Amino acid sequence: MSDGAARKRRTRQQALVSHDRWLVSYADFMTLLFAFFVVLFATSHHNAEALGKLSGAIHSGFSGHATGNGPPAPPPDLHALTGELRSVLGDSLEKQEVSLRDTPEGLVVSFQELGFFRSGEAAVLPGQAAKIEQAGQVLKRHGLVLRVEGHSDDQPIHNAVFASNWELSAARAMTVLLLLVNDIQYDPTHISMAGYGPYRPLADNATPQGRSRNRRVDLVVVRGEGPGPAKP
Repeated sequence: MSDGAARKRRTRQQALVSHDRWLVSYADFMTLLFAFFVVLFATSHHNAEALGKLSGAIHSGFSGHATGNGPPAPPPDLHALTGELRSVLGDSLEKQEVSLRDTPEGLVVSFQELGFFRSGEAAVLPGQAAKIEQAGQVLKRHGLVLRVEGHSDDQPIHNAVFASNWELSAARAMTVLLLLVNDIQYDPTHISMAGYGPYRPLADNATPQGRSRNRRVDLVVVRGEGPGPAKP
């Protein structure tokens, strides 16, 4: 085939090639883009509801309330709660067997060893359990979350029952916890206990007065955790 004929054939083939194929790709792109925005729109409406539920759950969690039982009850006013406790513990407060104090962790009701326990023992003195229960009743009415803490001084202990202050402080805390749960039916899901031995003193262990103050069982109203009125 001559060069002239070959050039003519290539010219005819080039004439047959369509230069409008970009329109097909453009149409496909626009179809995909439209589908993407439809999906995005639908997804945004679905997520709005989900995000609303998530926001409510997070708010409830940070408020320290369980969800699903209607609006949570507001935490009790600290001044009012302290007044209620003073009304049932007045005599013990005057004798300095019990003290009330506000801390970063929450309101603390302290029952001193002097008024509630014999030295080296975990059983509550006769007639004194009622005072612990009266305080517990006030806290129970508000559905408050409690941590029962046992504390001691730093004097070594070793008797037939307890080999250390750790054990004594934990046993006293357990005694008080069981009083509240068994005798006044404090909600067991709202109460816990800890024994700290001599390691969280309130006063200097170098003096008898300081050691006496350190031997105690505390009811700590955990700040920010009030599930609302307790179940009857």
